[in-house]
Amino acid sequence: MKENLNGTNLALYRKYRPKNFKDVLGQDHIIDVLESSVLAEKVSHAYLFVGSRGTGKTSVARIFAKEIGVGENDLYEIDAASNRGIDDIRELRDGVRVLPFDSKYKVYVIDEVHMLTKEAWAALLKTLEEPPKHVIFILATTELQKVPETIISRCQVFTFKKATDLILKKMILDISKKEGYELDNSSAELLAILGDGSFRDTQGILQKVLNFSKNKKIKREDIEKITGAPKTTLVNNFIFAITSNKIEDGIKTIRNASEDNLDMKLFLKLIIQKFRIAIILKYAPKLEKEISHDLSIEDFNFLKEIVKEDMSVNVKIAKSGMINSTTLAHLLESYQNIDKAFISELPLELALIKVLSVEK
Repeated sequence: MKENLNGTNLALYRKYRPKNFKDVLGQDHIIDVLESSVLAEKVSHAYLFVGSRGTGKTSVARIFAKEIGVGENDLYEIDAASNRGIDDIRELRDGVRVLPFDSKYKVYVIDEVHMLTKEAWAALLKTLEEPPKHVIFILATTELQKVPETIISRCQVFTFKKATDLILKKMILDISKKEGYELDNSSAELLAILGDGSFRDTQGILQKVLNFSKNKKIKREDIEKITGAPKTTLVNNFIFAITSNKIEDGIKTIRNASEDNLDMKLFLKLIIQKFRIAIILKYAPKLEKEISHDLSIEDFNFLKEIVKEDMSVNVKIAKSGMINSTTLAHLLESYQNIDKAFISELPLELALIKVLSVEK
């Protein structure tokens, strides 16, 4: 039954959780193998699903169980974060000896399995070494390095990829349409970036936007206000400071972003995303039509204008201009360093200095 759109408990991640293999997005390399094993009736006794949060590990585990004919009475989901001790695993070991209620197999899905204690790992290993024929384990973790090698070696390992912005963007547009809302491509792009590769997080952010939006037609400015994401004007101001060779304006924009208490890493990510489009416009102008849908009309016209100016300056002074691969490389370097900086603005300030060649 669908949940009330006007209620506060609109759970999009539950409502749009994939129900079969064809619904799973962005994990074709895993789905193809699992589907083939189901068709061939060659099922392993233990699987290890690895990947960052919200990439579909438990959803795929449930679908896989369903595809091999396991009913609800024979599917057990355990959260190792709260059931991590030796007594919990001993109870599990006793349970696996019992035959399934009404299925060929019993499936145990153990989420956050890296949270198990050393003693619990040892107990689980004994079960994995000599598992009953009617039992299948699906272990899921976000931290493979914390899983003992003895466990890994006894499982078929599948690595789940983070969702690309393109996949998330399509999902956002599809869900919004089904829920009766209208988002433009620029808004969907921002939400995809905010989701950072997680289907669940992206749906959670979208849910927040839909719940708090006053209109059915949602604009990028609405999303910026609701989520606290950096305003597009700040991003444009920083890029313009680079292309116009004005370091003071660039530093001022960074300070404004900091004073607004914005996530500096997200701010830089939005700068890089937009700067990348500017480079494509400059060096591959024939792709203009294809990439024009990634931004609002105002933003796209802004980029076209600064690219035009950058190229005219380039002709005049016989240089490559500021929109080039070197500038983008400096921005990417600062993005990689931002987590290590005790002053979050510093990597971006240093990139600005390097790009504008203030240091001689």
